[in-house]
Amino acid sequence: MTRPGDGETTPLPVNWSQMKKRVRQVAELASRVSSGETTDRSLLERFRQHCGELTPEQRLELFHWLSAEFEITFGRIEEPLARMRSASELDRVGWNEKVRELRKAVASPRQRLLEGLINTTGGMEFVLELRAEILDAQKNGEAGLEALEEDIAHLLNRWCQHGFLFLEEIDFASSFETIKFLKDREMVHPMVGLEEMGQRLGEDRMCFALYHVVMPEEPVVFIEVALSRGLLRSIHDVIKEGGGARRPIKSPDTAIFYSINNTQNGLAGLGLGKVLIARVTEALHERHPSLKTYSTLSPIPGFWPRYLRPILEGKDERFKIKRADVIKRIPVKSQQAIYDRYRDLGGEADQLAEVLLAVLARPAWIEDSVFPRCLQKPLIDLAYTYIAEEKDSRGRPLNPVAGFHLGNGARVARSNINFAANTSARGLEESCGLMVNYVYSQKALGPIGRAVRSLLPWGRRAPHS
Repeated sequence: MTRPGDGETTPLPVNWSQMKKRVRQVAELASRVSSGETTDRSLLERFRQHCGELTPEQRLELFHWLSAEFEITFGRIEEPLARMRSASELDRVGWNEKVRELRKAVASPRQRLLEGLINTTGGMEFVLELRAEILDAQKNGEAGLEALEEDIAHLLNRWCQHGFLFLEEIDFASSFETIKFLKDREMVHPMVGLEEMGQRLGEDRMCFALYHVVMPEEPVVFIEVALSRGLLRSIHDVIKEGGGARRPIKSPDTAIFYSINNTQNGLAGLGLGKVLIARVTEALHERHPSLKTYSTLSPIPGFWPRYLRPILEGKDERFKIKRADVIKRIPVKSQQAIYDRYRDLGGEADQLAEVLLAVLARPAWIEDSVFPRCLQKPLIDLAYTYIAEEKDSRGRPLNPVAGFHLGNGARVARSNINFAANTSARGLEESCGLMVNYVYSQKALGPIGRAVRSLLPWGRRAPHS
């Protein structure tokens, strides 16, 4: 079965007749876009409009068709493949011509559709929204969308390099809209009110953002930095509760990256954070030659809800650490002190694992006179194991933040795990109040900086007219 219309045919799905009418209409538009020799912008606009009118369930059906059925056929590549196999590499001109023919033939019709969409007005935002929706579906267990997601990611990778990105510092001279946008998109350490930005901007508190030239009004990723003398080991040393005046640090020797936020879910996993760290490090060194150490002060997401709690519940099959190992890491005297304090508070559980589940589930434990003293070292040891030793099925760090920074060349030691570093309710619920410093050496930053230096213009934009 083939697509109706003129030009090169694109196969329609076997279950084409079962596809919902509105989904089928959008799929037909995609086929017509990919078949033309030139891009028809009116078809692209109609595709975007109709796609936006679909329900989430209908869009998911469309995504499956685009991923599984909207693909090249063997008939399309058979002849150019045969010509290439019969060509001789000694004839460089003829060989290169055959390679170009085959490369053109193997291009997926999805790629032609996506490239057309991203070149329309507002097309970048549309493609980002598509990928964000696809990533959400995959996180929820939806399989079969890999081909479509990979094509979009490949396209976005090309669009996020070679001068398409530029760096800007956000300061008190930036527009109200920009500062409010960052406040609303700050997900690592959320702000209640706009006035809290005052603690995050200044002589020794800075914010840098990457922008894309087709979306110049909204940053795609931003980073918040604190300058200090020596490592900062608590977010409460960076962001003071209650605000108030702060004396700027003179001659800082350390830059602390304490918050990195991707404002576009569709750009997840494309490495823009790595680009941002490299470029900001270079900019900071130019301004503050006294800087010797570049480090993060990072949360440890998932340490309690997805790691330690399941282990204490006995769901430890996929982890290196088992429930018995957790108990062994707590000295006998500390175990008895925990039991005694727990019972003083009216607890009734008998097994230490159950006691720990009950204690750590309540944020108030951090203010207790006994629990923090007894649990500090065991929690630090467990958090280090989680960050540095636990791996997923592909051999990558189980903690995604650790995977990002360690993959960029940062180092981490047990001494970099910080106890009671974020005692907010969220910090305790996510990571038992622990944070970590991932330390970047000049040796690690050098190759990253050289790789991206030519890609990013530096300097403040001229005001938009």
